[in-house]
Amino acid sequence: MIKGVNRQVVEITQTDCEYFERILFFVKPEYAAVGEGKLRERASLLSSGADRPPPTKLKRGKWLLALKLAGAALCGAAVSGMITAFIAYL
Repeated sequence: MIKGVNRQVVEITQTDCEYFERILFFVKPEYAAVGEGKLRERASLLSSGADRPPPTKLKRGKWLLALKLAGAALCGAAVSGMITAFIAYL
């Protein structure tokens, strides 16, 4: 089944970012009447902030992973200690 779509798209080709070649923005139907210059200006503003995630997001991910690994190691040590104590009790 082929469905027809009528959408207005703004394409940014000069992203000034090493990761992205181009960015496509799909305009909401209620803003389709806004001028092209205003849409391009807003799209350029949004694309200029798309370089990389903030440093706090990157650091939080590493700390969270380290905390999860440490928690898993502690749980494993506790279970193995309980098994050892149970075997020694028998």
